[in-house]
Amino acid sequence: MAANETASLDRLGDELRRLRGDRAALPDASVVIPVNAQEDLENVLGILGDVARYEGPVTLEVVLVINNYPADDPPREIEAYERTGVRVVAVPSVWRAGEAVCLSARIPGIRVASSERIILFDADCRISNPTLLFDWYAEQFDRGAQVAYTAVGYYDLRPLWSVRARMLAHHLARWIKRVILRIPTTRGSNYATDQVLLLRLYESGFLTDDLNVGPAARAAGGRVVYSGAKGLRVLTSGRRFRGGWWKLARYLYYRLGYNLRVIGTSKGKKSDASYHRTPSR
Repeated sequence: MAANETASLDRLGDELRRLRGDRAALPDASVVIPVNAQEDLENVLGILGDVARYEGPVTLEVVLVINNYPADDPPREIEAYERTGVRVVAVPSVWRAGEAVCLSARIPGIRVASSERIILFDADCRISNPTLLFDWYAEQFDRGAQVAYTAVGYYDLRPLWSVRARMLAHHLARWIKRVILRIPTTRGSNYATDQVLLLRLYESGFLTDDLNVGPAARAAGGRVVYSGAKGLRVLTSGRRFRGGWWKLARYLYYRLGYNLRVIGTSKGKKSDASYHRTPSR
């Protein structure tokens, strides 16, 4: 690792240790971020830097779940990130049949998190105002929320009409689900959840994707809250959207069916995973 990269990580580590505070005490919240070792070992520096800009009273633990690498050849970045004070969970493969890998990659980090208040992002996300966002999440937990989420936008989108149409369809569909159908629209790039409830739902087989965390939590009696406030918005990378009208048509067809399937897994057996509030740590 180059000297300038080492110095940058040292500065980042100083800030993250400041946010963690007294390690003998439990943190107020745990920020869990899955990291695909094939794509995001450098990308995650962006959101780590955003988290480090937090200036509020909440103490934060950061947990990285580094995954998708050969078991006999772990990336050297694991040790580098551990030196910053970040808690690293290294899992060569998180894949599970019938489950979205994005959710599977979060679970190991959620399990080891020191706080029952879990805040989740993706490695390529960027947080516009971390102080406002983390304080809002803490406030929702204090008010009894078990799942909370805010608006998500995109950066690095290609200036193509087919991409613009895809984004319009995406945001319109989420608005219809959330406002008209009253279906929570949680997504992996930005939400917070109660650790006990999420793991209970997951282990009971109600969760196969981040999309049905909100619906499943509500079905189990948990309180789900949302804010579309601009200052709370999180951005996620649009680098994979390459454009094309035929691709857009296939995406819309696929997404409709996928949403119907994952929402369906949130229903039934309500009594098996009903939420009973436990004191937050």
